[in-house]
Amino acid sequence: MARMKFGTFLAPHHPVGEHPTLQFQTDLDFAAHLDRLGFDEFWVGEHHSSGWEMIASPEMFLAAAGQVTHTIRLGTGVISLPYHHPFNVAQRLVQLDHMTRGRVIFGSGPGALPSDARVLGINPMVQRDRQDEALSVITRLLRGEPRFSYECEWFKLRDAELQLLPVQEEMEMAAASSISPSGMTLAGKYGMGALSIASTSSEGLQALPTQWSFAEEAAAKHGKTVDRKNWRVLMMFHLAETRQQAEAEAMLGLQKWHNIYNVHVLGRPGALHVDDPRELLEQTVAGGAAVVGTPDDMVKAILRLQEVTGGFGTVLGFAHDWASRENTFRSWDMFARYVIPEVNRLTVRQKASADYLAANKAELMGGAGAAIAAKIQENARAAAAMAVTLQQQASAPQAGGWRPGVGAGTSAEAEAPKAKKATKKDAEKPAARKPEAKKPDTKKKLAAPKKARAAE
Repeated sequence: MARMKFGTFLAPHHPVGEHPTLQFQTDLDFAAHLDRLGFDEFWVGEHHSSGWEMIASPEMFLAAAGQVTHTIRLGTGVISLPYHHPFNVAQRLVQLDHMTRGRVIFGSGPGALPSDARVLGINPMVQRDRQDEALSVITRLLRGEPRFSYECEWFKLRDAELQLLPVQEEMEMAAASSISPSGMTLAGKYGMGALSIASTSSEGLQALPTQWSFAEEAAAKHGKTVDRKNWRVLMMFHLAETRQQAEAEAMLGLQKWHNIYNVHVLGRPGALHVDDPRELLEQTVAGGAAVVGTPDDMVKAILRLQEVTGGFGTVLGFAHDWASRENTFRSWDMFARYVIPEVNRLTVRQKASADYLAANKAELMGGAGAAIAAKIQENARAAAAMAVTLQQQASAPQAGGWRPGVGAGTSAEAEAPKAKKATKKDAEKPAARKPEAKKPDTKKKLAAPKKARAAE
């Protein structure tokens, strides 16, 4: 099975009330944290209203994130194409790709918030068509096509050509997709990846099994190909050592996010105010929209979603502020340390090695013990010292049991019955001395044990 990739999708969803400058800094710290943990991708959205989603330019933010990260890929999640002239979008992507040494993934969408479209005077009914039209031009510019002109109802190009091309020979692209087929259809039309951002709701999860078929059908129609490895699916989670701890850390933040943002601010269809935080938590988890529990719970959820969808390439964890900053960072740390290696089977050989030793420990340890005992018995002083050690172990309260600091002595002697057993009397005998070329140092004699001096 091909290894999955993992990343985060930062819209962001920050409760109003915290200093916005510090929120930006925390998001940059978050990017650096995920980069250190080895995550594959970091996606940032574009929004211009709602208060909670306060990153207006994903390109500007990712340029800053590129300076505090090293390997994690940086995705625009997403640029709302109807809000921009396509030539400017292409220019900014190229510059960002150079500033981040070729780490950019170009994600696009029609625009998520109706309030953004209203401010810009854009009819929501034309947004998806404008995304398609903008993509047709941006893809040509990024490929480095010779100068061309283009004119439509909302923008014009005259002899357009980029003076710089991306660092990447071919910049990876992805289209945002929710419950409607439009996003997946665009992904298929242009042969690009897809971002299933509605999978954080019960309705979105139910739509996933049929979503990929829209991309495949559109790709076939336009002579393109699509690959499930380029399909990214969002999942919401908060992890801790126990399910009870995870629930305690995230429950009140989840309620605030749901009641204030989704219900009061956005007025999402079907979203209702819930007074009891425990009830809301149970509804959210039971519907499959989120995992609030342990790394084991998360592994099961990912594997189950893989089976339901037929397979996808990347899990993007939806970034939120349900828990404190410290507990949130620790949740992502646990994901990296325990979920990723289990899903990608990175520790299979380690487990197999441990199981092999456990199954053959009698034979392996017995042979090692016999070898050690044989070497001990070859040396009279070592044998005498071992005899004293064994006698002390026999008189100890935990005689016969292993304890830290105890080596293979007990088992070694048991595995070497033919070896001569040393006695306490042997231990008191001085070791044979070789003739010394020089007269012994008096000071060294004085420093020797009394029993040794008497023997001399």
